[in-house]
Amino acid sequence: MCRSALNCFIPPHVLTHLIEHGRDEERARALATLTNDFGLRAARVQNAKQRGRGPREGADAMATLAPPGPDRRIRNVEHHWSVTLGPFTRREGDTQTGDRHTDEAYDGLGDTYAFFAEVFGRNSIDDEGMPLRGVVHFGTNYDNAFWDGRRMVFGDGDGFYFHRFTRDLDVIGHELGHGVTEDENALEYFGQSGALNEHLSDVWGSLVQQYKDSQTADEANWLIGDRIVNRQNFPGEAIRSMKAPGTAFEGDIQPRHWRDYVRTSDDFGGVHINSGIPNHAFYTVATTLGGNTWERTGRIWYEAARHPNLRPTATFRQFARITVLVAQQLYGATSDEVEAVRKGWDKAGVHFAE
Repeated sequence: MCRSALNCFIPPHVLTHLIEHGRDEERARALATLTNDFGLRAARVQNAKQRGRGPREGADAMATLAPPGPDRRIRNVEHHWSVTLGPFTRREGDTQTGDRHTDEAYDGLGDTYAFFAEVFGRNSIDDEGMPLRGVVHFGTNYDNAFWDGRRMVFGDGDGFYFHRFTRDLDVIGHELGHGVTEDENALEYFGQSGALNEHLSDVWGSLVQQYKDSQTADEANWLIGDRIVNRQNFPGEAIRSMKAPGTAFEGDIQPRHWRDYVRTSDDFGGVHINSGIPNHAFYTVATTLGGNTWERTGRIWYEAARHPNLRPTATFRQFARITVLVAQQLYGATSDEVEAVRKGWDKAGVHFAE
């Protein structure tokens, strides 16, 4: 059971599809990205262990002494495959650099911090003022972005299928959301618990974007990664759709209902695939309740993700039961919110006895 796999944004099955159907040059780049993603997992495992040992290392250990607010540090590794080779190009309070990768990363980290702080009263990823580190220009033609346990790392994209990965705020919200999950509940990155891990990151990524754009549930497009794909060449409009899982691109195999749950040994038991089921449940609840998603549906999911009954090996049914319990505690047993949560999970085929 892999609890600490590398949380890359582009799932393996998307890269595999591009390898099988793309042109020779783009196939080679997708294959290189997939190969590097596997190689990076070892570092991710070590970082997770380090963060679990108590006080944060270095500046993180002093974070609680700093006044509340983001502490952003962006490093340009100048196409190295190391996250520490290269200069820091922008720190908290610095003016724009003129490098859009650096400045977009800086702004995106700030927007994500603002969402968690203003909506949920959370002080950074660990709720203890953890610095938000970003790495840009990682590798060459690297078609991914990931949270490595300490920092957010962005590839430039290959320019054919993918634009730069700093371009899309829901990518940044998604990846930093893995850090929140790691800190709060450490959902094991395999099978249903791993799919819930990916689901929660999609929720945070979508909500960060909606909050930034002041969108209601009905106004949001519920697409994940729609601003990083080059629609002239990529076979679809996004990496995932929370509204209609399985329709984001040609070859999208995400299910939206439990009856279609994909049982596979790939992708850590289909964590990026089966997350479509809870994603669709969340979308249904949000659009049923309407208004600003972060105010009610988002609050229910956030408190459920922090609930003491949520175990690292949680199943969809166990998590669904917790969301209903939280909705009852927040809004009352006979509230519209409780009814909406029940109906959302029911529509996704996740049935449970309370």
